Amino acid sequence: MSEGRDPNINLDDLLAHGEHSDGEHDVDVFELADVPAQEIILRSIMVLMSAAAEKLGLSSDDPASSPSLDLDEARRLIDALAGLVAGSAEYLGPQANNIRNGLQGLQHAFRESSAIPDEPGQGPGEKFTGKVY
Repeated sequence: MSEGRDPNINLDDLLAHGEHSDGEHDVDVFELADVPAQEIILRSIMVLMSAAAEKLGLSSDDPASSPSLDLDEARRLIDALAGLVAGSAEYLGPQANNIRNGLQGLQHAFRESSAIPDEPGQGPGEKFTGKVY
């Protein structure tokens, strides 16, 4: 860890106070190095989960008619999420079960939203998680 850096820096604080250059946000690499890997992984998982839920229309009262419904995008996000969850399982700590349950919930929602559901084992993320029925 860099000398003089706050070891308790929070990822939200880092993103809110990133350096600016040429009108764009550039995150200070040295501060990012102070953020624990587990926090970065968990935040990445939450971003992917939230984005997948939006693309499944789950924030609408009627997901099937949601303007944000996009199953192609949802598939990509769920695949990425499943890969990250599978690859980082040992680092997820006490949140691991809740994360796996959330992923499985998204996989079920995808299957329910599909006009022609994928064969078991062929749905989004199932190459990492196994079959979801």
